[in-house]
Amino acid sequence: MEDIDAIAVLQDPVRRRLYEYVAAQGREVGRNEAAEAAGVARTLAAHHLDRLTEAGLLESGSRRLTGRSGPGAGRPAKVYTRARAEWSVSLPARDYRTAAELLAEAAEQAGLDVELCAAARRRGEALRGSAAPCGGLEEVMEVLAARGYEPHLEDVEGAEGVQDAEGTDGAEGTTGAAARVVRMRNCPFHAVAERFPPLVCGMNLALLEGLLGADGPVRARMDARPGECCVVVESSKNNNH
Repeated sequence: MEDIDAIAVLQDPVRRRLYEYVAAQGREVGRNEAAEAAGVARTLAAHHLDRLTEAGLLESGSRRLTGRSGPGAGRPAKVYTRARAEWSVSLPARDYRTAAELLAEAAEQAGLDVELCAAARRRGEALRGSAAPCGGLEEVMEVLAARGYEPHLEDVEGAEGVQDAEGTDGAEGTTGAAARVVRMRNCPFHAVAERFPPLVCGMNLALLEGLLGADGPVRARMDARPGECCVVVESSKNNNH
């Protein structure tokens, strides 16, 4: 199916709500959960979810949602996750990905990592403009969401003397305190980052440092995790190293 045909499937408002909900969870979603989130009947949700799967926008599988196994555990339920495929439409046709890969290849071969990161940091600062550095993780979430990173807050257990998203200090020297960090389910540079990870991930980090403000109360750092952006954002007091 052509990209434009796949994207056209999202024109239906119910189908789009279902897709956006599944995509935002970062995990498998069952039909009942999706139907409740979209405010529609289960049978209608199932129809639209399967249509999204046929279009290549979602992937489906099956598992027991009860967590039990053996006799009496019930039949496996159908579950859905966002597809890994990337869809885009450009009229007339453009091929910016090839250009980006060629530029990344040339920069890597020429050893221009430092220059690229410096340019990315300047671009981030230009995007931020006259605004002050982000004052907390909630503000970080808004900024990143506007750039397509799909941010979400995650608790990190075992931090010592941390500061939470509201700016409240944890007990100094207390173990087991929970810090909150912002992780991102989407990398806007995913296709190029897969081919040139050190170069592009370093560029991405520098861009976010400029965008969020390196001298503010939050900081971006590398913390790669499969299926997510390689950068994580936290309170600058979470760690002092």
